[in-house]
Amino acid sequence: MRTRFVLLTLSAALATSAGATRYPLSLTDDLGRKVTVKAEPARIVSVLPSNTETLCAIGACAKLVGVDDYSDFPAQVTKLPKVGGLYDSNVEKIVSLRPDLVIVSKYGKLAEQLGQLGVPTVAVNPETYADVFSKTTLLGKIVNREAQAKALNIQMQRDIAKVEILTRNAVRKPTAYFEIDPTPYSIGPNSFMGVLLTKAGARNVIPASLGDFPKVDPELIVKQNPQLILGTDLKTASARPGWKSIAAVKTGKVIDIPKELNTILGRPGPRLPQALRGLAKIVHPELFR
Repeated sequence: MRTRFVLLTLSAALATSAGATRYPLSLTDDLGRKVTVKAEPARIVSVLPSNTETLCAIGACAKLVGVDDYSDFPAQVTKLPKVGGLYDSNVEKIVSLRPDLVIVSKYGKLAEQLGQLGVPTVAVNPETYADVFSKTTLLGKIVNREAQAKALNIQMQRDIAKVEILTRNAVRKPTAYFEIDPTPYSIGPNSFMGVLLTKAGARNVIPASLGDFPKVDPELIVKQNPQLILGTDLKTASARPGWKSIAAVKTGKVIDIPKELNTILGRPGPRLPQALRGLAKIVHPELFR
C-alpha cells in the first residue's frame, strides 16, 4: 500500500514538473529576435492592454508591477503604476519599477531603448484571430502558466462556438462595413476583428486585398452598398457625399458601437468571446431575444 502511495506521489510530481516551464527559456519574439528569459518573471511591466488582460486571465496578475495607460481590465490593474502609451512610453518610470521582464509591442522603439539600459524585453503582439490563442500559449510559457493558458484557450473556443451555433443558421447574413476610425479606417476580413464580424453572421464588404486595417476610399463603400454599417451613426453617415444612397443609410441600419464593447472588440485577448457575443447581438438581435 505504501509503495503504491509513493508511486502515485512520484507520478503526480513528475506530471507537475512536465507541465512547468523550464528556464532559461529561449524563444523568437514578434520582433524576430532570439531572446532568453533567464528565470520565471516575478516583476513584469506590460505595455499592451491585450497582454495585460491575458496575463491576468492565466493567473499572473500578481506579477504585474506596471502597465500602459490604456490597460484598465481587470479592475485591479487600474491601481498599478502607468508607464505611458505605445509610442510615448515613460522609459524612466519603467526602469524605476525594477522589472525583470517588460512585455512590449513590436511597434515603437521601446524594446531598443530598454535593451540599451539592460532591461529584458519580449515582444508579444497579437494581431490575427489565431494570434489570440498562440500568444496566450506563449505568455503562459513565459510566466510558467502553461496549464492555465491551455485551459483559457479551450474555454474561449467553447464560448465562441456557442455564439457561432446561433449565427451559422441565421436566415440572412447582411453585407457590412465596420468603421474603426472616421478617416475612414476599416477592418479586412482576415484581421481578428474581421473574423469576429464574419462569425457574428455578417459579410464584410472590405476586400482582403486591402489589408487587415486599411484606410478606405469612401466611394468604395458607396459602391459596395452595405446593408449594415457599424462604428458610426446615421447622422454622420448621411452627411457624407453619396452615402445617402447606401442601403444601410436608407433603412437606418447604421449603428454606433457602445463604448465598452468597442474597447473589447479592439483587444485581441481573453475577452474575445464577449466581443463576439456583443457584436452578434447587434448584427442578429433576433437570435438573442
